[in-house]
Amino acid sequence: MNPTPVQGAQVVSRIAGLLRIVGRRPEGSSLVELVRESGLTRPTVHRLLASLAAEGLLDHDARTGNWVLGPEVLLMGSVASARFPLEDIARPSLRRLAEETGESAFFSVRRGSETVCLLREEGSFPVRSFVLHEGVRFPLGVASAGTAILAFLPENEQKQVLSGWPVHAGKFAEGHPEALVRANLKQTRQLGYSVNPGLVLEGSWGMGAAVFDQANRPAWALSLTGIEPRFREDRQEFLGRLLLEEAHRISALLRTPSAG
Repeated sequence: MNPTPVQGAQVVSRIAGLLRIVGRRPEGSSLVELVRESGLTRPTVHRLLASLAAEGLLDHDARTGNWVLGPEVLLMGSVASARFPLEDIARPSLRRLAEETGESAFFSVRRGSETVCLLREEGSFPVRSFVLHEGVRFPLGVASAGTAILAFLPENEQKQVLSGWPVHAGKFAEGHPEALVRANLKQTRQLGYSVNPGLVLEGSWGMGAAVFDQANRPAWALSLTGIEPRFREDRQEFLGRLLLEEAHRISALLRTPSAG
């Protein structure tokens, strides 16, 4: 590896970070939020935002004052989606899960030390949890999808995440103490699916199952979210079985040559 820093890499990293923050919520983010979450100075953030807007990667919503993703991101995403036909593969499973359980179903992907929600399918039950939606990112090991993925990573990779858990979990560390996270990971490995008992938001529960790639590594996850009474202990086995069935189905499809 060449130790020489790539010229302009810091700027690219800052731009990527701002795009990720803006993309976490459909309504976008305010300048104040972007400064706080990026750790950059206000003038730097403002300069980068203006440049991204000039290129069509961001828009400034005059009504709310928020910065939102721009039309160029949509065009890029449309082109990229042709290489990753995950929606065609995962959407039927999400629909079956939503129809059979009445809960909202989600498909998330691991991106480095985070999980990102890619797809959702709303359930029929009228009371829903709104913790998760497309674009939401959580540190790996936080929420049901991240727990399901982390639980089945190699032991050395788990240790790396857990060794710096408070920093890794960030604002979620208080609600996810390390001892509880370790216990949840152990339970997930035993059951095959994860259970998040309202750790992200009180009263909002979730369950998840890992989806494995061609190398048999957990790269994605299916999850269900809803209110606590819908995830009582006597129903968890039923929900877990459905999650595992669909996770196995997607894993098998992703291993076929046509899926690549």
